Amino acid sequence: MKYARLSKEQLEDLHQEFINFLATQSITADEWSEIKNNKPGVAEEEIDVFSDMIWEGVLNKVEFLEHFSKDQIHLFFLTEEKMHLIAIKVNNKSIDLLTDEGYKWLQQNLMDDSVAFFNATKEYTEDKNIDKFKIIEQGANITKGDLYSYFAKLLDKKKDS
Repeated sequence: MKYARLSKEQLEDLHQEFINFLATQSITADEWSEIKNNKPGVAEEEIDVFSDMIWEGVLNKVEFLEHFSKDQIHLFFLTEEKMHLIAIKVNNKSIDLLTDEGYKWLQQNLMDDSVAFFNATKEYTEDKNIDKFKIIEQGANITKGDLYSYFAKLLDKKKDS
C-alpha cells in the first residue's frame, strides 16, 4: 500500500465509487460478498488498492495545504515543480494559534516583534504525491489557498516597504 487505507467513514462516503471500482475488475456484488466472507485477505487488498487509487487522484489535484500548531502556521503552495512554504511563527508563549483568541491575536498583531515570517521552496523527491501525503499525515489540511494567497500578498508588500 502506497498511502493509507481510507477510513470506514470515507469508504462509506465513496460507496458508489467503490462499486464502480469493483465493476471495473468484473467483481459483482455477490462475488464481493463471497470474497469478504471467504477471503478476507483478498478483500483487504482490494480496499487497499482502491484507497491508493483515491489518494492518488486527490494528491494529483491538491494545490494548497495548511498546518496549524500552537505557535506556528505552515502554508504550502504545491506547484508542478516545487513546494512553496510560508511559515508564521509566534514567539510568545501566551499565544495559542489553535484557539480562536490566539488566532485573532495574530490577525491583529501581524507586525508584532514576536511574529516571524519565513519563506522556503523545496524540490520534490522522486514521488511528489508521497511528499504531499507526508505533509497531510503530519496534520495538514487541504485548502483552497486563501490564507496562503493572503500572506503571499502581505509578504510582497512588506518586501516593497
